[in-house]
Amino acid sequence: MKIIIVGATGTMGKYLSTAFEKEHEIIRVGSGSGDFQVDITAVESIENLFRQTGSFDALISTAGPTHVGPWKKMSDKEFRKGVEGKMMGQINLVLIGQHYINPKGSFTLITGGLTYEPQLNFANASAANGAVEGFVRAAAIELENGIRINAVSPTVIEDSPQYFPYFPGEIPVTMKALEYGFRKSVFGANTGQIIKP
Repeated sequence: MKIIIVGATGTMGKYLSTAFEKEHEIIRVGSGSGDFQVDITAVESIENLFRQTGSFDALISTAGPTHVGPWKKMSDKEFRKGVEGKMMGQINLVLIGQHYINPKGSFTLITGGLTYEPQLNFANASAANGAVEGFVRAAAIELENGIRINAVSPTVIEDSPQYFPYFPGEIPVTMKALEYGFRKSVFGANTGQIIKP
């Protein structure tokens, strides 16, 4: 399979790229490095990405910038970081990508446990996650040609210890469990699912 990984230079993306490259053709996409670069907040940049990559079998997104900070100081501009990044960035990967993906292909987006269990300073991520999950369920009933879409929704992951203090009492998700969440989406048969590793 030809699999595009957007966010391939981040912690999750690097791990998944290495895990899948033994069996599949992996196209690594990052904001500043990788095989191709994309600014997911810019529609033109996403269009340009797909023009360069051509048709593909699966797209995985582990990208999604959001604003982290206290609620009482948050401004419209800061809140839009998650709206334009994690929410519309990922939605546009699908809206535009649907015209390039091969029949029976799949999209897998990233959300997170903050959707269901908010933590202090993460209101922006919680809102963006919830919107993406709603989009996944809705897109699943309209995508044509056997194309599937799911989201993977982990809590804090073991390779990001810098975030552990923000998630008191949460048991970090292992990288292997994360990988199998993505495997279930990419290689399984389900669509419209929120997969919680």
